[in-house]
Amino acid sequence: MKAKVFVYLKKGVLDPQGKAVEHAGKSLGFEEVKEVRVGKMFEISWEGNADSAKTRLQELAQKLLANTVIEDFSIKIEDD
Repeated sequence: MKAKVFVYLKKGVLDPQGKAVEHAGKSLGFEEVKEVRVGKMFEISWEGNADSAKTRLQELAQKLLANTVIEDFSIKIEDD
């Protein structure tokens, strides 16, 4: 199976990279852009028990992929 783990800054945490993209978009004529938040996406090939995959992926995200002090994450599991 494949999993995608999305990591993004918590609401209220300043996102200077997102602001830079927002301003660049507006300067290119995309005035519709109101706010940009930049994050990370990890695509993971996963073996093992499908029932425990979400729990194990949450552990992986908490221990390695996200700084849980300032970042949140979400997990999407996909069938191959």
